[in-house]
Amino acid sequence: MDRADIPFLSATELASRIEAKQVSPVEAVEAYLDRIERVDPRVNSYVTVCAEDARRDACRAEEEIQRGEYRGPLHGVPVAVKDQIYTKGIRTTGGSKIRAGFVPDVDATVVTNLKKAGAILLGKLNMSEFANGPPQSSASGPARNPWDLAYSPGTSSTGSGAATAARLCATSLGEDTGGSIRGPASYSGLVGLRPTWGRVSRYGVDGAGWSFDTIGPVSRTVEDCAATIGAIAGYDPKDPYTHQVPVPDYRQALTGDIRGLRVGLVREFLGTKELALDPRTRDAVIAAVEVLRGLGAEVKEVSLPLSARCGVVIRTITHTERVSLHPEWLRQQAQDYHPITRVTFTTANLIPAQAYYKAQKLRAMVRQEVLEALKQVDVLVHPTTAGPADLIDPQARVRSKEQAIRSLAAGGYRGLYSLTGAPALSIPCGFTSEGDGALPLALQIAGRPFDEATVLRAGHAYEQATEWHKRLPPEC
Repeated sequence: MDRADIPFLSATELASRIEAKQVSPVEAVEAYLDRIERVDPRVNSYVTVCAEDARRDACRAEEEIQRGEYRGPLHGVPVAVKDQIYTKGIRTTGGSKIRAGFVPDVDATVVTNLKKAGAILLGKLNMSEFANGPPQSSASGPARNPWDLAYSPGTSSTGSGAATAARLCATSLGEDTGGSIRGPASYSGLVGLRPTWGRVSRYGVDGAGWSFDTIGPVSRTVEDCAATIGAIAGYDPKDPYTHQVPVPDYRQALTGDIRGLRVGLVREFLGTKELALDPRTRDAVIAAVEVLRGLGAEVKEVSLPLSARCGVVIRTITHTERVSLHPEWLRQQAQDYHPITRVTFTTANLIPAQAYYKAQKLRAMVRQEVLEALKQVDVLVHPTTAGPADLIDPQARVRSKEQAIRSLAAGGYRGLYSLTGAPALSIPCGFTSEGDGALPLALQIAGRPFDEATVLRAGHAYEQATEWHKRLPPEC
């Protein structure tokens, strides 16, 4: 096949051709490097491109495969990771001027696991500064949405969304504290999985909120997502918060059969006074639920009364945890933060201990409410975000109390499962229009802790019954 066409293969399609020796890892890496050079100046998804390392690793992968030492569905596949994930000898900036010169002397466990799987690291991806705020907070400038460059690709894994959507890597890793995998997946027309808290090691990752942070895939298809999470998941003695729970073959779970699956449509996330919802998103999600019903799922409406409070609860906790990680930076280098981050962290310092304590109590109540609902249904579904992507506003600031309230409440769409620790998947379910300038809309599917397989099965069945994942952004 023509080398320029290689980046348009999904990760698993490319893997099949590599295994069959129809495409070599060297050809794949060169195709992606060519494309990055041509497209990324507009998208700004990469902070660092590791071209020579990638070429070296591609040669090694090609030799291994020629010897019959095929490692699995990521062997020879070009990938990229968010720039808060440590890479030995390669700078890891966290999207901040403060970390511009930081070069780790170890790989994060997820990077080690990707390398064991034979994946080839193309580079480090742009992100909001310290995983906080909109794309413009990055010291490298904002990553841009390939569906429309004036719009956000989602926060805070901005580059993971932008690069994967623009076909600048085959699959990627993001980090999700309050929604930073699922938000970019939603805005960028991708599949993003927040795994169960404790499913994937966080060793070698600059944290944002230690009791929430998870590493997971931002991919083009559910099968790509399943292959990626399968490569990085598992117990790690270097991270005491990982669980010794067996990791299934997630790809085997993608049977396409969801007959009898019990689906709970969450009433509160279909639009209330507290949780405003773009009507186009609502219509797309309702239509998606009907597709699941048509595939044999048993759909019923469920209520989670505390969901309207989740945005405030998670922001209270995560903002307190974020600023506590390196309080000396705010005291000694405040001028080096982007103004958005500086205001956020300064404000977080003012959150009273009583508010943090109350938020933690509410967190336990939210978790119990969700887990009780998941005794009655197998998965919960609702929108991933309150609407399509936002414009990138260089002067972004909160202009009113009402705007602040709406913004906090909107965080509940994804914050619900961050608070719960349950796995949640974002998958495309429509677009704002048919013509140019259309932006993606997304469905969220969540399940019981450590049951990513059922979540992925439901998402895959929906994906295969629809065409949304086949559309390409204009920047492609």
